[in-house]
Amino acid sequence: MSGQALPGAERIRRRPDFERVYKSGAKAHGRYMTVFVLTNSGTCPRLGVAATRKIGSSVDRSRAKRLAREIYRRHKTASALDIVVIPRRGMLGASFESLEVDYQATLQRSRRNSSTPADRPGGAGRHRPAQSV
Repeated sequence: MSGQALPGAERIRRRPDFERVYKSGAKAHGRYMTVFVLTNSGTCPRLGVAATRKIGSSVDRSRAKRLAREIYRRHKTASALDIVVIPRRGMLGASFESLEVDYQATLQRSRRNSSTPADRPGGAGRHRPAQSV
């Protein structure tokens, strides 16, 4: 299993790092998890998992974290992103395939939310019509 473990450089562990992603990152809700995404200054993507007591016992929280890490490991992004996953209770009863689909869709939504209007295709030239008073 040591060959599949996430290296320390690919993990978010410190509270200030989590708080920076929460404050400045883009958030998207999925069926089984909430994902925050923020670009980092490093060269590789990093993952943080925040499994709260709402999920259940420590056994349930540990299982949710393992599932989130495995999904991240299988679907790593090439860009240097900080990704924080907050699992929901429903994650424990879902199939792994549905978790993968939910993670990928939620990650795409959060990445789309993180781009500025000028970065979006066709976004720079669009303006709102003036409202009459």
